[in-house]
Amino acid sequence: MFDLLKKLTGIVGVSGNEEEIREAIIEEIKDCVDEIKVDTLGNLIAVKKGKGKKIMVAAHMDEIGIMVTYIDDKGFLRFSAIGGVSRYDSIGQRVKFKNGVVGAVYYEEKLDDMKNLQLSKMYIDIGAKSKEEAKKMVNIGDVACFVGDAVQQGDIVISKALDDRSGCAVVVKAIKDLKETDNEIYFVFTVQEEVGLRGARTAAFGIKPDIAIAVDVTMTGDTPESHPMEVRCGGGPAIKIKDRSVLCHPEVRRLLEESAKRIKIPYQLEILEAGGSDPGSIHLTAGGIPSGAISIPVRYVHSPVETANMSDINNAVRLLVEAICRY
Repeated sequence: MFDLLKKLTGIVGVSGNEEEIREAIIEEIKDCVDEIKVDTLGNLIAVKKGKGKKIMVAAHMDEIGIMVTYIDDKGFLRFSAIGGVSRYDSIGQRVKFKNGVVGAVYYEEKLDDMKNLQLSKMYIDIGAKSKEEAKKMVNIGDVACFVGDAVQQGDIVISKALDDRSGCAVVVKAIKDLKETDNEIYFVFTVQEEVGLRGARTAAFGIKPDIAIAVDVTMTGDTPESHPMEVRCGGGPAIKIKDRSVLCHPEVRRLLEESAKRIKIPYQLEILEAGGSDPGSIHLTAGGIPSGAISIPVRYVHSPVETANMSDINNAVRLLVEAICRY
């Protein structure tokens, strides 16, 4: 499972630029599903056909990143955020463009108080000596992700883009592990979640499933002086109750809790006070779709050092497979 995580997290796939990660997932699952299609917005939809109810399983492929907005005469890049980029987490980090160019993120030295730090006061150094030289390497509108290679230490994995490549890995593994079921399963790897839950909305409208389960990450409350929260790394996958985008349907929550108890895995209940996820757009689509989520506890979300427990990820696979089979 770690090898799959390493492969998926290592790919540049900023919102709106999911082509490479989509192709990597297709390569992983093409022999395990009955149909693969890509919709107009770029969602990857893999179908296991059946005559029963329609189940939609969603995990978003995109990650946060930056977009070049201006190149000055000395070759330094100014940029804007794609998704929830923290200006403080960005200081001293590396970013990588799709063509392999790497840059260093830093801030203007004239800044006298870090409380006044804004992305507009920051820049990317790609080693160019002039605007002309820089434009041979990158251009306006090019996007880059943060650099953070996946490493494993004991049960812990540290990497950029665990949000939500860990969810993608869970769904890929579930596709491979899933036994035959009478239901028709739509595994959707969605686009543009980080910029407004966009891909999930269009995919759900097209599919009109009877039920939807998303697999994403959630924050934790187990680090020093963290905001109080019940979820912790290593405590098992979390079953979402609510976030700022959705109040999960009781039918889906009940299905997930009963499934966890049936296969005797630890699980947690998630109430996320900040942030949204794909069920937030799915449940409002096509007249309303009962929606819920399995969440992987991750520390330091939206940083290049997102940290998760491999046991939570592996148990999320087991939970998803059981829920699909039980519904």
